[in-house]
Amino acid sequence: MLFLHKISSSREKSQTKVSSTLNNMSDFYKTLKGVSQGIYKEKMSKFIAIAQPAQSADEAKALIKQIANKYHDARHCCWAYMIGTQRNEYLSSDNGEPSGTAGKPILGQINSFGLTNVVIAVVRYFGGIKLGTSGLIVAYREAARAAIEAGEILECHEQATLSFTFPYLAMNDVMKLVKAGELKVLSQQFDNVCSMTIETDADKLPPLRDRIEAIDGVTVNE
Repeated sequence: MLFLHKISSSREKSQTKVSSTLNNMSDFYKTLKGVSQGIYKEKMSKFIAIAQPAQSADEAKALIKQIANKYHDARHCCWAYMIGTQRNEYLSSDNGEPSGTAGKPILGQINSFGLTNVVIAVVRYFGGIKLGTSGLIVAYREAARAAIEAGEILECHEQATLSFTFPYLAMNDVMKLVKAGELKVLSQQFDNVCSMTIETDADKLPPLRDRIEAIDGVTVNE
């Protein structure tokens, strides 16, 4: 059984020629640095949990498929993921286990640690003894928890992007601002009319946008 919840949000701007992408209303979010693993055993059943970062639902699903293929001989491969710095897109699966006994407990641990952009898959090797509903919930929860605790949790700053165009004659002023702000340039093109996309901490975007728009000839894209 799958449990899906996705919330989309947008903020309209009255100003024209302004384009910015905010990934979250909060300044910071927590995620995992890399892949980690946890193991839980109960009544001859073995639960192996693999936790790892994922930047999108598609990436999370691809990782789940890889794990399922790697542990193809396991009885179940249950999973959950959380995507987005607003923690507004998540999905979980019991993969044949009784409803609510696997995916939700895994997702519950992601929530307990306040993580996002993360996917956890737990494969089960059945030991021949049924664990019952409560036993399964505990097993999947503890396996997921062990995998998270085995990994390194990072606190990341929310990022935002800004795209704009400017005349070639304004290049010096633009580059001075970019270098002074230690901004990350995602793309750039230099011609008679130049273009650039930069990335910065989300809370720094509003004053940065004002400074960019103050440069003569700059147009911040719609």
